[in-house]
Amino acid sequence: MARITASVYTSHVPAIGAALDQGKSQEPYWQPVFAGYDFSKQWMKEQRPDVIFLVYNDHATAFSLEMIPTFAIGTAAQFAPADEGYGARPVPTVIGHPALASHIAQSVIQQDFDLTIVNKMDVDHGLTVPLSLMCGQPPADDFRWPCPVIPFAVNVVQYPVPSGRRCFMLGQAIRKAVESFDEDLNVHIWGTGGMSHQLQGPRAGLINKEFDNAFLDQLIQNPEAAASIAHIDYVREAGSEGIELVMWLIARGAMADIAGGPAPRLAHRFYHVPASNTAVGHLILENQGTLP
Repeated sequence: MARITASVYTSHVPAIGAALDQGKSQEPYWQPVFAGYDFSKQWMKEQRPDVIFLVYNDHATAFSLEMIPTFAIGTAAQFAPADEGYGARPVPTVIGHPALASHIAQSVIQQDFDLTIVNKMDVDHGLTVPLSLMCGQPPADDFRWPCPVIPFAVNVVQYPVPSGRRCFMLGQAIRKAVESFDEDLNVHIWGTGGMSHQLQGPRAGLINKEFDNAFLDQLIQNPEAAASIAHIDYVREAGSEGIELVMWLIARGAMADIAGGPAPRLAHRFYHVPASNTAVGHLILENQGTLP
């Protein structure tokens, strides 16, 4: 059967993509950010997945404010980088995995989670920046990302947005779906977005290191507590865009320990501020052993 062997958590700051695209990664401002992913890029080469299930939020590119699905799964064979108003990023087209994506949609919907099935969409920086951070910056014209990717978009842009608890439970449903797929696949699940940041209003530029690191601690050691954080606490403590952290709970809910397996191994932890007025957080958790 297919199995989830690891989860990855990372911010997806658009300015990080711009720095990479413009060759600025070694400039003094950006070098500490990218140094935090040196381990991760080597880890990706050594633990290369067959498929990445990547949880992110669309930034009004694939979905306008006229139609906003709470949860949307990409089932297409490929997904082009989106033009977000300044041209598409010069990175490869994302290759999908329609068979596994369709199976997950079938299974998760039968577990009483409503998903929007998307057979055609472009993917923005929310998805491509994490790929660049973890896989390096391949040239768009003659290279592919190292494996197929299933995009899973979550609405954290327009209220009402899903609760952390619901996202955590959805992760558990996704794990069951993956494990019922009759093919030997090594699957990674990624939760992206965050950490603390606010882009508008009197608190624009807010960063809360204490909240961010407490969230990382809980995600590793006490994910049930992280899943219980109320929306108002995200907004109050992590800024209006800090709500993106609920997407990390989907990835955490898919780990084996939530279903009674052993605790995951922390392979890597990184935290840095600032990166374009945003806190950057990053974790890699590896499943250990099998479920009972």
